Amino acid sequence: MKTFLNALLFCLIIVPASLMAQSTVTGTVTDKANAMPIPSANILIKGTTRGTVTDFDGKFSIEVSQGETIVISYVGYTTQEIVFNSQSSINVALEEDAAQLDEVVLIGYGSTSKQDATGAVEKVDDKEFNRGAIVAPQQLIAGKAAGVRITSGGGAAGEGGEIRIRGGASLSASNNPLIVIDGLPIDQRGGSQGSRNALNAINPADIADFVVLKDASATAIYGSRASNGVILITTKKGSANQPFKLEYGLQASTRRITNTVDVLNASQYKELAEANGITPSSFGNANTDWQDKIFTTGIGAIHNITATKGYENFNFRVNFNHVSQEGPLLGDLYERNGLNTSFVHRFLDNDLKLTLVARAIQDEYNYAPDGAIGEAVRFDPTQSVFDDNGNFTQLGANLAPANPVWRLENTNNRQTIKRVISNFNIDYNLPFLEGLKFNVNAGIDYAENEGANYGPANPNNTDAFPFTGFSSGLNRNTALDFFFNYKTDVESINTKLDITAGHAFQEFYVRSNIDESSGPNVTIDTDINRNALESYFARASFDIADKYLISASFRRDGSSRFSEDNRWGSFPGVSVGWKVMNEDFMEDSFFSNLKLRGGWGVTGQQEIGPNYGYLGLYTPSRNNQANIQFGTTLNGEPIFIQTLRPEGFDEELKWEETTQYNVALDFGFFNNRLTGTVDAYYRETEDLLATVPVPAGSNLTDLITTNVGAITSKGIEFSLNGVIAQKEDFGWDTNFNITFQEQEITKLSLSDDPNFFIQTGGISGGVGNNIQLWKPGYDPSTFFVFRQVYDNSGNPIEGAYVDVNGDNQITEADRQAYKKATPDVFIGFTNNFRYKKLDLNFTFRGSFGNYVYNNNASSNGNINAITGQAGYLANAHSDVLNTRFVNQNLFSDAYIERADFVRLDNVSLGYTIPFSKMTLRASLTATNLFVITEYSGLDPEIGNGIENNFYPRTRDVVLGLNFTF
Repeated sequence: MKTFLNALLFCLIIVPASLMAQSTVTGTVTDKANAMPIPSANILIKGTTRGTVTDFDGKFSIEVSQGETIVISYVGYTTQEIVFNSQSSINVALEEDAAQLDEVVLIGYGSTSKQDATGAVEKVDDKEFNRGAIVAPQQLIAGKAAGVRITSGGGAAGEGGEIRIRGGASLSASNNPLIVIDGLPIDQRGGSQGSRNALNAINPADIADFVVLKDASATAIYGSRASNGVILITTKKGSANQPFKLEYGLQASTRRITNTVDVLNASQYKELAEANGITPSSFGNANTDWQDKIFTTGIGAIHNITATKGYENFNFRVNFNHVSQEGPLLGDLYERNGLNTSFVHRFLDNDLKLTLVARAIQDEYNYAPDGAIGEAVRFDPTQSVFDDNGNFTQLGANLAPANPVWRLENTNNRQTIKRVISNFNIDYNLPFLEGLKFNVNAGIDYAENEGANYGPANPNNTDAFPFTGFSSGLNRNTALDFFFNYKTDVESINTKLDITAGHAFQEFYVRSNIDESSGPNVTIDTDINRNALESYFARASFDIADKYLISASFRRDGSSRFSEDNRWGSFPGVSVGWKVMNEDFMEDSFFSNLKLRGGWGVTGQQEIGPNYGYLGLYTPSRNNQANIQFGTTLNGEPIFIQTLRPEGFDEELKWEETTQYNVALDFGFFNNRLTGTVDAYYRETEDLLATVPVPAGSNLTDLITTNVGAITSKGIEFSLNGVIAQKEDFGWDTNFNITFQEQEITKLSLSDDPNFFIQTGGISGGVGNNIQLWKPGYDPSTFFVFRQVYDNSGNPIEGAYVDVNGDNQITEADRQAYKKATPDVFIGFTNNFRYKKLDLNFTFRGSFGNYVYNNNASSNGNINAITGQAGYLANAHSDVLNTRFVNQNLFSDAYIERADFVRLDNVSLGYTIPFSKMTLRASLTATNLFVITEYSGLDPEIGNGIENNFYPRTRDVVLGLNFTF
């Protein structure tokens, strides 16, 4: 009996176990249209957390039990489910999902499909990003979007880049676009103090896509901050039912400058100096390239570790990243440690979704003094770095440049920035009305910084003192937005309706502390600034018969930066679209997409320097030089009393308003394998916020920020995207975009004086000198120069200029507006190739019609740069060998050079190696590989068009290794 019971028990255990035994099934997932494998497709056992992803060849292997359902899914394709019934292999061909392929784009407080968008909206996702050891997020999309120009600030460690969307809409106010990260608008003045680039807080590896809102019909929903366009950044968050994925990425890089300022070598220097009366005994015995001594090869590394997992109702993504980037200037260093997390939880059958995104960042900067670049350009090339006693060589005169290597090795300027950016979003489909949802987004951007700066006393100046400075600061940006959104399909009139209405409040608090000393001069100062913005907004969109689109938005903004009488501004926007492709008469057309659209809107500007420019304020003096001495101590030390200085103000200060018109055509051919867009726009800014001179003594100042003048911009943007080849072993897609632009100041004074202008664009070579002007009828970056006279051999004649007004003398009246720094045309051209497991990507950028003022040549390209110094010799720019100028000719148009260029901006070659449990992608990337230009200076791409001790750009070579488990 006992034996029977044991046997029965054995059967009761073994039989169910055998029924539940798992088998290993393998398979391949392909695209049904072209039989190409689909890598990274999700394979999940339904109702469980067991899953995997396909490898580079679309293959997978998974453990499955009899009767379980295998779910195969991939973005853009229809999901398939297959019940396991002892198959040894399963091959699946997924079909494209037309609904998913109509790409969803954010438009501000909502989203729409690309087909239904009526504004100028452009999306760039992570598949299109530039590659390499990219620290600044804006560099990901350089050259990728029409109408968007991104100019790097140079090769410094952690350097960012200037972003301009359709030029700029202002003069003295900000021209930066509004940046919105996961629904949180970032402070346009920079989210932290002491940083080279506020956007460095966002890890480029965490970004899923950028959406650029360019015209006012798209940006008006953001009202007062949208005159310069809006960039919406969405970060990666994982997805539901996603198998666990662990990734590690390394980008190891070397950085080397591509050019240096062209100065005289020792032989040229001696020859020119001797020819102009300098005795040989004044020279040293060296032949030192001082720029070579201060620039080196920078080493960098970027590490990313990412874990992602998705369940049916919950998904998360966690990323840790570390950046170490050396600049080419000795001692220049940027380091970042970041932790980025996102959690998404769905409740109530997905009607309620909670999203938490949080990132913590610590940035460390060691700033090498940029002044060493100018000193290296001017230092005597016949001197060595060290003298015979092993000490740093110095020139020994009060005004002489210091030894640049000494400067770099004895200066210490460090900044530490700790920053937290977080936002919490609630998205709830309300149960009492189908299609109605409520959305709340609460966010904070909080940063603290501490800095210490030590600069030694200039050894050439016996009266000089060392400089010591300490700084700290706090930036806090808090925001709370909520809105209702209602979507419905009114079948009786064949119309889809989408209505949004909400409220937003945002407050900015900035505190900065400075404690500086240099000998007896001490500066202790604390500044606190606070401003707030409250807004009400609404938008209604109609899609009639899937053919005719209408959208209207309105925003009412109140800013604490203006008085109660001018505090509130209204910003409407309207756009329409016609889906020509959906008309019956287009049924047999060779077009696969054709849509006309147009829009009008008004946006505002309140990003001015002072937070309280409409109030009469008193500013305390900040150092002993501005204080009043009131007696002495018992020890004879002077006693200083702090004073209060009244500031100028304009109590009528109000919103700067920009009106923009946009018309466009979207088209597609060959089943949308070739798509494109043509946009034309016209933009006018009125009540221009500008800092302008006023009669001395009036309103307590000679410069005041006020509403004055107008500026217009117009342009045409064209972009073309093509999928040229799409085969199993070979793929090729391309993007080309070109932008034509023009900008003009139409009014600049409170009176209609056509001759009024303001000098701007400061240069070196004297105190208070400017080389550009703002004047009605001209571009804001126009140069202001004398027209040079040349001899019969084409050589410039020193001091000889065209007498423009014919009064037989050369005066300021003969200086004329001439050329401009902003380009007439700029382009981007990208190609992506794939051959089996090999991929190649490259991007060209080009700019045409832009000019650069070579201030290095104008200030140092003369004989007196060598011989005219008080008690020392300095080097000169090699341009002196051509001009033979004795003195500076700062305002000659001979130094204005055409700076057209074509640059191979980014090229990357990669190879993917699939393993059974892991995929490895190895890549080699180069940035700024070469530039084609006739410009003779450092670099033809300079934002303000003035080359003056510019930190040279680098050529980066990057080895990348990406492991996916």
